[in-house]
Amino acid sequence: MTEDWFFWAHRLPMARAARDAGFAVSVATRVDRHGDLIRGEGFDLLPLGWDRRSANPFAAVAAIAALVGLYRRVRPDLVHHVALKPVVFGGLAARLAGVPCVLNTLTGLGDLFIGDDRKLLRTLVGLALRLITRRDNALLTVENGDDRRFLIDSGLAPADGVVVVRGSGVDVERFAPLPEPADGPVTVAYAGRMTVNKGVATLIEAHQRVVARGVPLRLLMAGAPDPGNQSNLSDEQLRRWAALPMVEWLGQVADVRTVWARCHAAVLASRREGLPVSLMEAAACGRPLIATDVPGCREIVVDGDNGLLVPPDDPAALAVALERIATDAAFRQRCGARSRAMVLSDLASDRVGAQVVGHYRALIARCSPTASPREVTP
Repeated sequence: MTEDWFFWAHRLPMARAARDAGFAVSVATRVDRHGDLIRGEGFDLLPLGWDRRSANPFAAVAAIAALVGLYRRVRPDLVHHVALKPVVFGGLAARLAGVPCVLNTLTGLGDLFIGDDRKLLRTLVGLALRLITRRDNALLTVENGDDRRFLIDSGLAPADGVVVVRGSGVDVERFAPLPEPADGPVTVAYAGRMTVNKGVATLIEAHQRVVARGVPLRLLMAGAPDPGNQSNLSDEQLRRWAALPMVEWLGQVADVRTVWARCHAAVLASRREGLPVSLMEAAACGRPLIATDVPGCREIVVDGDNGLLVPPDDPAALAVALERIATDAAFRQRCGARSRAMVLSDLASDRVGAQVVGHYRALIARCSPTASPREVTP
C-alpha cells in the first residue's frame, strides 16, 4: 500500500478481519505518522521507501526491485495489493519473486482513466494489468460493477478473474445514526481530497447558485489539498472559495463524524470513484446523499430513494438537487433513514471483511494448500 494514512483510514477493517480469522498480517507501506498505530494492532510493519507521486521510470524499477527483495525475504503465502500503483508494481514483483497467491484490489480506476491525456502511461499500465491478471494464482477485486465491466470489455482482465468487493465497508457501530443539527441553516458537507476530479469547483458553483436564489444553505468542506494528485487544488484557491457566502473550509479533520454531525446531507460531485468512503460513512450516520451519476457513486446512491444523482460537471443540475435537500425536510429525513438501512444491509465492515477473508482462503486452498497463512499488504 502506498501510504500508512491510507491503510489506517481505509483498509484497517480488512486487516483486522484477516487477523481475527487467524492470519499473521504484515503491512508494507510508506510510513509517516501511523506506524505506531499499525504496530499497536499487532501487525508487522514493513516500511517502503517509494513515493506515490513519482512518475520516474527508474524509480518505478527500483520500487519493483525492492518489493521483489521484500517478498523473497518475508516469503508470504499471500500478498494483497491495494490501489493502482501497488497492484502494478506489486503484481509484477510477486510474479518475479514466486509468491504463491496474489489478491489485487483496484480502489477505482482513478485519474489515469479520466479524459484522453496520458495515453502512453495508460497503455503501459494496461499491458501490466493484462500480465498480472491472467494467472491462475491471482484474483483482482474492484469496488463497483462499472469498473469490472470496463476492465473486462477493455481486455484488461478475464471475466473469471475479477470480482466486486465493496471497499472495506463501514464500522456501523462507530458511524452510528446522528440527529440533524438542532439550529442554524440547512448544511451540506463534502469530505475528501481537495482536487478538481472530486468536483469541488462544480460544487462551489452549484452552491453559490442556490445561495444567490435566496436559499440559506451552508456548505462545509472537510479535507486537505493532495499535492501528489494531478488535479490538486491550491491552498490559495481554497481560501478564495472559503471567503464566499455560506462556505466554510475546515481543512483536514481528525474525526469525520464531527462533520456529519454538523450537516443535514452529504455531497460528492466527483467525476469517477471506486466506492466513496465519505458517502458510505455519511450514509451510516443517517445522512441523505447527493452525488454524481458516475461509477462508484451510483453504487451507493439510489436516485429518489436515499438521495439524488446528478450528471457530472453540471452545476445547474447539482444546484437543483442542493435546493431540494435544503427545502424539503420530509424528503431529506426519509432519504437519511434509507441511507442507514442500505449500509446495514450491504456495506457493514464485518460482512465485507468476511468476503475478503473468503477470497484469501479460496486462493490459498487453490494455490498454496499447505500454507500457514501470512499476508503482506503493500
